Order: sequence, then C-alpha cells, then structure tokens
Amino acid sequence: MNIRRIGSAAAAITLALGLAACGGSDDGGEKLKIGIKFDQPGLGLKEGSEYTGFDVAVATYIAEKLGTAKDDIQWVQAPSAQRETLLETGQVDMIVATYSITDSRKEKVGFAGPYFIAGQDLLVRQDDSSITGPESLDGKRLCSVTGSTSAQNVKDEVPGVNLQEFGTYSECVSALVSNAVDALTTDDTILAGYASQDQYQGQLKVVGAPFSEELYGVGIQKGDMEKCEQINEAIRSMISDGSWDTAVEENLGAAGFTPGEGNPPNPAACAA
Repeated sequence: MNIRRIGSAAAAITLALGLAACGGSDDGGEKLKIGIKFDQPGLGLKEGSEYTGFDVAVATYIAEKLGTAKDDIQWVQAPSAQRETLLETGQVDMIVATYSITDSRKEKVGFAGPYFIAGQDLLVRQDDSSITGPESLDGKRLCSVTGSTSAQNVKDEVPGVNLQEFGTYSECVSALVSNAVDALTTDDTILAGYASQDQYQGQLKVVGAPFSEELYGVGIQKGDMEKCEQINEAIRSMISDGSWDTAVEENLGAAGFTPGEGNPPNPAACAA
C-alpha cells in the first residue's frame, strides 16, 4: 500500500471513530425500546410500519420528555404473558400496554403511573337499551375470549348469563355486530378501541357502567427509581398541557367513550 492509500485509510478510520464518538450511525443512534400491544385498536395497533393508539401516544410523549425523538423509538410487541420477561431480561426499556398495576407483578417489575384508570364494562349494539350493566345480563349471550377472567367474573355474578367463548376479541365484535351475541366484556378502553374502528362506528357503544378498577402503569425494571420519577413527571405534564385529553379523544372518542371516575389519574409515588 502506498503512502497516499495509507493516508486515505487513516482518514477514513478517524472519521468513523469520530462519528461513533458523537453517537452517529445509520439508524440514528441507540433506540429506546418500548413494549406495546400490536393488536389492540385504539390502544396499540401495528398496521404495516405505522403504530397507533392511546398507549402509543402516551409512550411517545414520555419518550420525548426523556429525550428520545419519535423516530428513535423501537416498538416491541409485548403480549400480556411475556411482559415481565421482556422487562426482566432487558429486551425493552419500558412497557406501555394496558399493563395493570398489581401486587403480584410488582414483585418482579417496577411501575410508574398510573396514566389511566380503566374499568371492566360491556360493549353492546348501539340500538340496544336493554343492557345497562352486568345485572341485566340474565339470559343474554355474553361473548368472552377463551381464558378471559373478566367474562368469568360476570358469570360468577350472573349465573343465568349464556357465556360464549371465542378465540379473539375481534371475533367477539364481529359476532356482536351480526347479532350472534348480545354483549362483550373486558376493559372499557379495549371495548372503546374496537367500537372506534371505522367499520363499526355508529353500530356499537360502551355501556359506561364500569364495575372494576384497573390502573394502567408504565412497566419498568424493578428498582429503577430515577426512571420512575422521570416517567411520572412526563405523565403529569401530558395531563396538564392537554395532550392526555387529546390522545383519548383521537384514539377512543369515535365510540363516544368518556374516561371513568378518577381520570386523569395522579401518578403514585415511586416505590423501590
């Protein structure tokens, strides 16, 4: 190799090292990995390369307050059964995926928030005024996803309900629209998300009589007090500047959904 080539190679190496030191890379540097649902309309939905929903809006707002631009977020699918594992193994930095704060989960992971208080409710056809709550389900056909505890809770309270199980909530919604069932039950946010889809607008409604309380939190690694406090501050900011209300309206408002009592919530103090 002649002197000119040696000089050119050295210059290239120096430039590469300089870019690395500045964090420069083809993908914009290190990504913030956030777990969301990929299959919940209105909350966390992946369509092609687009991610939409209330949880996505909350996660994006938090990320930006933590110094990460939207384009530097790496969205990771976070199925319910895998959320603790994703956090414990460091596959994600946080999870925003209708993740209810519970004592058993807090034994494994940490939580910031809550950023929303959901409640178990019922989804019915728009023209059905006969169902006003679980007490009016006697003799009615209630749709459930196989293994769902929410539907089983209703059956325990109303033994006369006719519980029918399907594989997914989407199948339940289709059955409801076609009059094959009379109601569907799960968290009110999930119900509103389905009812807000273009193909169902004006056909379905959330009853609006929640009969449970689910505190949605931001899952983080256990003991990360600094991140917890930063996220809580971001949630407070999102609420105070109106972005929280905007996110609810844009993602769930088409179903005529109104957040239940306690919303918007005040994030709890962080605990180690």
